[in-house]
Amino acid sequence: MSSALAIAAVTAVLKDLLINGLIDRDLNASIGDVSVTALPPDRITTGADEASQLNLFLYNVSPNAGWRNAELPSRNGRGERATNPPLALDLYYLLTAYGAHDFHAEILLGYAMQLLHENPVLPRAAIRTALSPTPVTGGGGLPPTLEALATSELAEQFEQIKIVQRPMTMDDLSKLWTMFGAKYRPSACYTISVVLIESAAPKRSPLPVLMRGENDHGVVVQPNLLSPFPTLFTVAYENEQTAARLNEIVTLDGVHLDGEAGDSVVILLNHRLFNAPAQVNPLAGATDKQIQFRIPNIAADFPAGVYAVSVGFVNAGKLRRTTNALGLALAPNNPTLAPSPLARDGNGNLNLNVTCAPQVWRGQRAALLLGDREANAAPFNTAKTNTLNFSFPAILPDDYFVRLRVDGVESILIDRTVTPPAFNNAQRVTIV
Repeated sequence: MSSALAIAAVTAVLKDLLINGLIDRDLNASIGDVSVTALPPDRITTGADEASQLNLFLYNVSPNAGWRNAELPSRNGRGERATNPPLALDLYYLLTAYGAHDFHAEILLGYAMQLLHENPVLPRAAIRTALSPTPVTGGGGLPPTLEALATSELAEQFEQIKIVQRPMTMDDLSKLWTMFGAKYRPSACYTISVVLIESAAPKRSPLPVLMRGENDHGVVVQPNLLSPFPTLFTVAYENEQTAARLNEIVTLDGVHLDGEAGDSVVILLNHRLFNAPAQVNPLAGATDKQIQFRIPNIAADFPAGVYAVSVGFVNAGKLRRTTNALGLALAPNNPTLAPSPLARDGNGNLNLNVTCAPQVWRGQRAALLLGDREANAAPFNTAKTNTLNFSFPAILPDDYFVRLRVDGVESILIDRTVTPPAFNNAQRVTIV
């Protein structure tokens, strides 16, 4: 990779290419002395005493689209530098010809464009020669600037320097010359690509790879788009319900769910209130594509809410690997209320005591819904409870369907075992 001097080095190499080309074509005999500069256009002397001159001006620098994301991210998870992504740049040059006499500018521009056309790629040897010329005998060393550019390492970067003429409309040229604040002269625009500037900052490099695949046979290839690792795709509940309940069966579909030789398969259920995932054994008949398990019917240990379910593979008593995790909704059972009808107090308010399963843990949010009316559970002091208190102010007498919601998961009101689906009348109460 190049150093920060690469931009100036490109300008120096292009200038050297033009100088050598004009010398080889012996233009001095036809138009006199010709100079090649790399100055801003407003610093070029114009007018009656205008000299024959070629000027190469870098007017824009932009990121290179093909290299801008290379070696990213540059730091690992601990914030340590893992790579030195290159600063990839495209350089935009304006080549301008000047001349005090008829046709001089046109001749110079024609030869200069021919030179750049015949050299679409700058050879590495030419870059080294241009940046490290042989000093003139008896003339001392190289100029300090050229000595600095010789250390740019431009010739050693991965990509070679390419020269492409950039088409410009008269409107584009007019805007450029207006921005320069200089008098217009015959010009051509070029894109030089790509300059790769890389930091020399130290980075962490991993050790070499000892083997690629089992027995160093290389990467395993399979003729499909399925994951080569144990992966879960879907979670399905009984009777096409939207959630599972205690003691119900859940079906997991995926690939490679049987693990490897010697693995024991377990289901991992993780809840936000658990310190560690609960392990459940799969039901008989599991395959590499499907596993079924039953939610344990333990009301005190498996609270309602959203779980992360995954498949784990245990070998020699240790959990060796797991699949990805999917969401599993565990709904509360139908809440148990006093027998219907339910009576309001003298102010039209309704106070309810509800028995629920699973138990509600401290830190969970519970709400009871009567039709579209919702009431939050009264606070409780115990770690877990199966009894919740609710208050509905000024509720009208009517028939209501009852739902209990815990941590966003509601008890199952719709009966999908019938066609078409219907509300479960067992969850209807009458308020008088």
